[in-house]
Amino acid sequence: MSTTQDYTLNAAPLTSQQLTGRTASHVIRYDGDDWHCELHPQTLAAFLHMRAVALGDGLDLVVQSSFRDFARQAAIWNAKFRGEKTMLDRNGCPLRATDLNPSDRVDAILWWSALPGASRHHWGTDFDLIDRAALTGEWRDYEPQLIPAEFAPGAVFARLNGWLAEHMAEFGFFRPYDHERARGVRPEPWHLSFAPLSVPALTALSESVLRNAISDANIEGSEPVLASLTAIFRDYVCNIDSAG
Repeated sequence: MSTTQDYTLNAAPLTSQQLTGRTASHVIRYDGDDWHCELHPQTLAAFLHMRAVALGDGLDLVVQSSFRDFARQAAIWNAKFRGEKTMLDRNGCPLRATDLNPSDRVDAILWWSALPGASRHHWGTDFDLIDRAALTGEWRDYEPQLIPAEFAPGAVFARLNGWLAEHMAEFGFFRPYDHERARGVRPEPWHLSFAPLSVPALTALSESVLRNAISDANIEGSEPVLASLTAIFRDYVCNIDSAG
């Protein structure tokens, strides 16, 4: 089986514009049979190799969400802050934005959604995926929601969960949000990251780079965000599970 070195030859470091999602110059589009994704070329090569091996084991890995630019992440953030898009508490139960002060809204959004400029999806190294082969039989009409319960024993993506735990590292992938933490992003067993590129990307994304990206942007709750950016950067950007 190929090593991760095969996927990262001549991979240039990401620029501050690429790190914060303000350009898509580092990603390419791939069109599957009825799905598509946008990823860094080296990430895509590793994923397609992993996908081919998984197919041999009866899994059909399909990317649900890949590259998101700054504008798209800001639209998600702003809609949640204004109460136009569902916001959840740490247990996944709906919250009403109007019941929370601005600082508490910021905290609630960060449990499930990244601050614009700080999303790992900006890098082209991270993506969310499902096993399409699992959507048969009793699950034939099921619409994936990307929630932890789907990856629990006996659930629709339980087999995918086990396969990834056993094999993803062989292709350079890990789950940055694998465990519960007191402050930080909730567990996301569907979220994979390509370590050979994402580890140096996280090192390059400093608090000052992030602050520069969001200071002049149209982001709801920008005042409490900027006032707490040091803690946000520590708890929601750097506070991840190790690549191993």
